[in-house]
Amino acid sequence: MQRSRGRRTAPAVAAVLVVAALAVGCRPVTITGAGSPDGKGVRYAPTTPAPPPLGRHTRPAPARHTTKPQPWTAHHRPAPRPLMAPGSRGAKVRELQARLAQLGLFGRAPTGYYGSVTATAVRAFQRRQGLPRTGTVQPAAWRALRSQTRRPSHAQLDPPTTRPVSAPDPRCMRGRVICISKRSNTLAWVVDGRVVSAMDVRFGSQYTPTREGTFHITFKSRHHLSTLYHTAMPYAMFFSGGQAVHYSADFAAHGYRGASHGCVNVRNKKKLAPLFNTVKPGTKVVIHH
Repeated sequence: MQRSRGRRTAPAVAAVLVVAALAVGCRPVTITGAGSPDGKGVRYAPTTPAPPPLGRHTRPAPARHTTKPQPWTAHHRPAPRPLMAPGSRGAKVRELQARLAQLGLFGRAPTGYYGSVTATAVRAFQRRQGLPRTGTVQPAAWRALRSQTRRPSHAQLDPPTTRPVSAPDPRCMRGRVICISKRSNTLAWVVDGRVVSAMDVRFGSQYTPTREGTFHITFKSRHHLSTLYHTAMPYAMFFSGGQAVHYSADFAAHGYRGASHGCVNVRNKKKLAPLFNTVKPGTKVVIHH
């Protein structure tokens, strides 16, 4: 039988196309006859299969809704600014300390300065109340503290000394005397046996002790500067050589952790100033144990 030369049959052409497609790694596509709406060519069917037609009981898949995260929500609101915090100063801090003292949480006289001791007392109160122990006074803590305490009196807000004034020495009971007790760390201005004012004091170290005995004011210097130690000695009242009663900024800042070089340090300038103006040279000074 003679083979026909020339045109190949349709099945043979289709087979050649399939083999050629497989040889180059292409994915086969289907050509549709209705793929050329404009009559200019053919259109290849999409590689992604079309979704099945919706039936009577078929529901379309719900559309996905994406919600952009909000920068601040109810759970991420910034904490309210504290009413008082370490570093705060003033009458409100003094009231805070006096109210904490009423509850036995602040064992010192109010100073009006919010330091580490005040922060520790605030945390102790917050622990009692089941509040976050931040050490700062938030509105909730302040309301709770005020509801559990009474309005502080003037003596509670501004007590004369942090420690009770000891009984005056017998040498202090006549005349006008600056009566200083090493036992109670207090200075009392005594007039005819009556304590007019009192204030906290500290003394020299064991290497530079403050002398004890009866002395008299020799001279006063409001803005004195120590020529030996080059430190300020405001409201200095000298009673024995280079030893004097004077205000000490170091005592005001650090309390009894330090010591003087023999002088009697006072940390309350407001209380010392009127005494300085009242005392005259020759006034008696008694320093006792």
